[in-house]
Amino acid sequence: MSSSSKGGKAAQLKGFKHSRPGLYLGIGSSAFGALGILRDVKKARGDSDTLKLVNAVIAAVALVTSTALLIRELKQLGDDDVLLG
Repeated sequence: MSSSSKGGKAAQLKGFKHSRPGLYLGIGSSAFGALGILRDVKKARGDSDTLKLVNAVIAAVALVTSTALLIRELKQLGDDDVLLG
């Protein structure tokens, strides 16, 4: 595999990441991540482990922020689409 084909695949993946299906996939992944965070919060509360609870809360904040960024990018992508008006 030549270096130019590697660059082409990387560009394709980057393009997919910023496409409408890629953004929806990212939001869906965030939803599954939320399930894991909820599980961690319940376990930390059950164990009365404050440090694990703080870690789970920080992870939740990061997840909310990244999801908000994905939604904003999705809206901007929609604004650029002339067919959507």
